[in-house]
Amino acid sequence: MSADAVFSVSQPGTGDYRAKIPVEHLDYDYIEKCKDVKYLEKILEVLRSGDEGIYPHLINFCENHLGKLHPRSPALRKENLVTTAACLSKDEWSQIADELKTWQEESTKTEMSLQQQSMFDELMTENMPPIRGSNHSIRLGQAANAEHKRNISKSAVPRDYQEWDKFDVERECEKIDESELKDDPPTFEGTGHPKIKTNVDTSWLTQQEKFTLAIREKGKGNEAFRSHDYEEAIAYYSRSLSIIPSVAAYNNRAQAEINLKHWQNAMTDCQSVLKLEPSNVKALLRRATVNKHTGHFQLAVEDLRMVLMIEPHNSTATQLLSETEKMKECHQEQKSKGKKILIQEIQEEDNESNGENQTEAFLVEGSQPVGGEQNSAAPTERGDMGNAQKKPHSRGDGGPHSETNSSQPGHWKSKSGISDKYKVTQESKEKVANGTSKKGSTASIQADRSSSKGTPVGGTAGETINLDAPCGALPPPLARLKNEGNLLFKNGQFGDALEKYSQAIQGYSDSGIDSPEDLCILYSNRAACFLKDGNSQDCIQDCTRALELQPFSLKPLLRRAMAYESLERYRKAYVDYKTVLQIDISVQAAHDSVNRITRLLIEQDGPEWRENLPEIPLVPLSAQQHRREEPPSAEVLQARAEKAAKDAERKNEVRFTSLKQEGNEFVKKGQYQDALGKYTECLKLKPEECAIYTNRALCYLKLERFTEAKQDCDSALKLEPTNKKAFYRRALASKGLKDYLACSSDLQEVLHQDPNVQEAEKELEEVTMLLRQSLANASQAKPRKTVPITEVEGDAETTAVANSESSCRGEDITINIHPTNVYEFGQALNAARCSSNMAACADLLASTSPEMLPQYLSTQLDGNTLSFIIQVMDSHLLEKDPNKVYQHLNHLHTTDRFSTVLMLLEKDERCHMTGLFEHLSVMESTEFTKNDVQNLANKYI
Repeated sequence: MSADAVFSVSQPGTGDYRAKIPVEHLDYDYIEKCKDVKYLEKILEVLRSGDEGIYPHLINFCENHLGKLHPRSPALRKENLVTTAACLSKDEWSQIADELKTWQEESTKTEMSLQQQSMFDELMTENMPPIRGSNHSIRLGQAANAEHKRNISKSAVPRDYQEWDKFDVERECEKIDESELKDDPPTFEGTGHPKIKTNVDTSWLTQQEKFTLAIREKGKGNEAFRSHDYEEAIAYYSRSLSIIPSVAAYNNRAQAEINLKHWQNAMTDCQSVLKLEPSNVKALLRRATVNKHTGHFQLAVEDLRMVLMIEPHNSTATQLLSETEKMKECHQEQKSKGKKILIQEIQEEDNESNGENQTEAFLVEGSQPVGGEQNSAAPTERGDMGNAQKKPHSRGDGGPHSETNSSQPGHWKSKSGISDKYKVTQESKEKVANGTSKKGSTASIQADRSSSKGTPVGGTAGETINLDAPCGALPPPLARLKNEGNLLFKNGQFGDALEKYSQAIQGYSDSGIDSPEDLCILYSNRAACFLKDGNSQDCIQDCTRALELQPFSLKPLLRRAMAYESLERYRKAYVDYKTVLQIDISVQAAHDSVNRITRLLIEQDGPEWRENLPEIPLVPLSAQQHRREEPPSAEVLQARAEKAAKDAERKNEVRFTSLKQEGNEFVKKGQYQDALGKYTECLKLKPEECAIYTNRALCYLKLERFTEAKQDCDSALKLEPTNKKAFYRRALASKGLKDYLACSSDLQEVLHQDPNVQEAEKELEEVTMLLRQSLANASQAKPRKTVPITEVEGDAETTAVANSESSCRGEDITINIHPTNVYEFGQALNAARCSSNMAACADLLASTSPEMLPQYLSTQLDGNTLSFIIQVMDSHLLEKDPNKVYQHLNHLHTTDRFSTVLMLLEKDERCHMTGLFEHLSVMESTEFTKNDVQNLANKYI
């Protein structure tokens, strides 16, 4: 292919089709044979661009062929234009316009009626909701009076430019802040949210207004529900129901009651929904949840089965049904067998690590917590910290953080800051001195019984519980109390464990011993119990006392940090977490909490959040439990490098095997393009693998990419010079490239290595025949035909032309105006062009069929020939036969290489072509119109 047969479509901003595409590829035959989807997309973009002219039929043909190969090709996507009035009929557009006008009128009427009646001014003024996130509210009347009494300042005199240059913005802002602080603060009323009225007087509202107000109140309830303020959500749902009862409001209020564990109220709402809609799925699910938590397992199962009858694929109902059935079975077993208490032995030296390991697991993974500490301050394992069970955040900083705790009788704090429930009485003090307690726990009683009987309880056979094990410097009665508290904490009985620790602390004070380490552990253990019960304030107090006794003790710091975080005191929590990390950098819980609190403080205080933090204390080296590791030696580094290399090699081997197997599977399925990608990835991992080259060569052969297939076979033969597959597949690639001699050579090599390869024998026979045919065609090629030029007088079939400078003979040239083949037409056209005989060329074109013109010019069309033909048509043939000119032009542009020749025309030649079409457009004919001439001219100009 010559250099002028290729054009570049690389233009600024042309997108994907920047590669050079031969003009011969913009052809029906090539597009039909092409299987490369990406290349077809580039060809389609070139055709659509119009750089080579507009060919609607060719574009459609290319799109259809591309759609067969890749129906979801991005190149086939077409933009759906917006429907306008021009796209629709008059009736359809009139109907749409009428509906829009009707909707506009109805909306205007509704808006006017709502504005005239002033729907909710009085109602909303009376029951204004409090500001979310605040503990106080201001009476509207007081706020209005205060606003009314403010003095309206006089308008400021404008400043000149010199004063503005001296104006200090920061100083003025400080003055404003000071003036605001000096003003009397507004009067506040109450310490919590004002009680929202659950009933709304709607006697003066219309039905439409009631409906709108009910939806608005329900929306407020949804907003409160999303903020986890379920009490406020219930109030707004109740307001909505008092206006217009609805299934959605009942369902939402039932869910809020379930979250607050108000089972009876939730059941009532579910029943109300089911009265309105007996098959409401949400109501059935929520009633089943209530029955499950209240112990009515059979009723819950019936509701869930009804839900599954309505929605067989409801995953929530399926999961809840399995849980309920399990709980039902366990409940029946407990009724038949009675309750059992599992007691496990806790050894003193393992007390702290075991308890804290399980506690942290509960905090992170949700397992059962275990409490207690040991006397020694040995470092704990990574992440073995904390005894916090996170509770929902309250609106204030004090008090318990779960409703269940706050609603229990006898759980309010006493003056000493400790709950009355855990207050140590004088009678308990006497029992402590004697080594017993008034209220013995179940665990301790069971332990005594098991010790007396000699049977092991909990753990493996042979283990016994020793509650009298020594604990540091504590006397035996206090050590026993501490051990009992540890056991109770491990069994999840946090209230009883807290009482044991409180008795031990009181007994410590009465005994007069001096052991700050033991007292620190007791305070820390009791703090863990407070944290489990949601009493974060008392937890902070006990942790602070423990840190006063043993500064920089790890577990009190961590527990106090968790308590601060639960109270939303993020700055103090951040300081404690950072102190923990100074002591032991391996505590993962502290790392996670620091990251979480950092994000919260950034959202709260902005980029300068660090300036608002309290000072973080520096931990002395003696209190730090981690040490920097010594730099590894050269042998260690070498061993690590070797190990890393082996690991990488092993991973590459695994990935290579997986990719190769995937490629083989794609080949079996006939998905050769996908297999090609897998084999290419394999070669990136192992570029010296011969089998991958031969496999990829097979894919290239199937995709008719013979050049790449031959290259892969060459690479395989460099690695294995005797590889039969490589020789055979290279032979097939050479056959596809029509290099029959190389193909025959490779096939002979295959048969030389293995004469039993039948496929090679068949291919060799076929290639031998093809090789003989090609040689015969080359030898039998017809020589160039010589046509003698003689002078003929008076012959109607020829035209005599006078000698010219282009003539090679000294006599007149005869032109055959009735050629029978391509050669004769070319000789006649060249003779006419060389002698500039336009009349003879006009006679030649007039006698030539327009359908045959592209075939006659296919081998000799160039710029000069095309320009000469255009001039002949314009000057001689147009006036005689305009229909013939139009037909010739309609077929001439389909000649091979026409697009390339058209690009090479000079400016004057293009002007001749433009003039021809202008003259043709003014001709009157029944075979073509002016519009047809214009469309034809677009293919030339």
